[in-house]
Amino acid sequence: MKKNNDWKDRLNVVYSTNPDFSYESEDAEETETLPKEKQLLRIELDKRNRKGKSVTLITNFSGSDDDLQDLAKLLKTRCGVGGSARDGEILLQGDFRQKVLELLQKEGYAKSRII
Repeated sequence: MKKNNDWKDRLNVVYSTNPDFSYESEDAEETETLPKEKQLLRIELDKRNRKGKSVTLITNFSGSDDDLQDLAKLLKTRCGVGGSARDGEILLQGDFRQKVLELLQKEGYAKSRII
């Protein structure tokens, strides 16, 4: 039985006299992605703090970051624009509210709506 002696796992432990003490590593917990039918995505036009430029903002995505990135990539390629995805939000450059709604409904996100 080989022990993991990686010093990065022990950064917050100074000293322990307990012989049975084991270092607990904090693994990032994967959030489970809701099914497409249950996702309530909101599509809105946002101009705040963007120097007057409008962006399409898709919010309320609940799931893993990988699934969010995949959905963002799909929307960006179908709309032919740039954008980003983080913290459960997808940002597309430009006003594509109607096109995004149609694309999301074709993909199975039936509860999506424009605000």
